[in-house]
Amino acid sequence: VEGALRNSRAQVALSITGVAGPGGGTETKPVGMVCFGWSNRLHTVVETLVFKGDRERVRVQAATHALRGLLTLLDERER
Repeated sequence: VEGALRNSRAQVALSITGVAGPGGGTETKPVGMVCFGWSNRLHTVVETLVFKGDRERVRVQAATHALRGLLTLLDERER
C-alpha cells in the first residue's frame, strides 16, 4: 500500500489481497483469509482477517471491510 502512494500523487491508498475460494486455500492461507492495507502518508495500517462463507460472501465482506477502513482513515485525516 505504501508503494501505491510512492508511485502516485494520491493522498490515501488501499490494498487488498486474499483467498476467496472455493479453492486455493492452504494450511497457512485458508479460504476466506484476506489481507488489507491502508495508508495516508502519515501512517499505515495492515490487518488480516478470515471471513466465512462462499466466494461471493467472502468478497462482499472483504470489500465492505476495506471501504470501512478507508472511511476511518479519511476521517482521521480531517481531525
